[in-house]
Amino acid sequence: QVQLVESGGGLVQPGGSLRLSCAASGARLDFYAIGWFRQAPGLEREGDSIVCILIDGTTMYADSVKVRFTVSRDNAKKMVYLQMNDLKPEDTAVYYCAATLFAADQCSPQDSWGQGTQVTVSS
Repeated sequence: QVQLVESGGGLVQPGGSLRLSCAASGARLDFYAIGWFRQAPGLEREGDSIVCILIDGTTMYADSVKVRFTVSRDNAKKMVYLQMNDLKPEDTAVYYCAATLFAADQCSPQDSWGQGTQVTVSS
């Protein structure tokens, strides 16, 4: 089973950018779809991914992040990246990547989760 570790979170001003990374180990990344999920302060972790990248590279975005966020993957390096631009205070959350084995069309259900990385958008 794949293990995941997120990195790249931090404090950024509104309108700023961050790039999150999700490093995979223990299994071939190209067997997994990877979704990014987030948990805002005081709320449950969202059940649906905000971003999903399938095994074939197809990407899907929630309306709330479409245009602003871009996901990519490098299977050889076992890395998935989430480029976040034009960040807003409402993007403040812990961001998690999760893996779904042999997923053809969605990032669900999740087989493995990372530990999360905090993103804070504030002036």
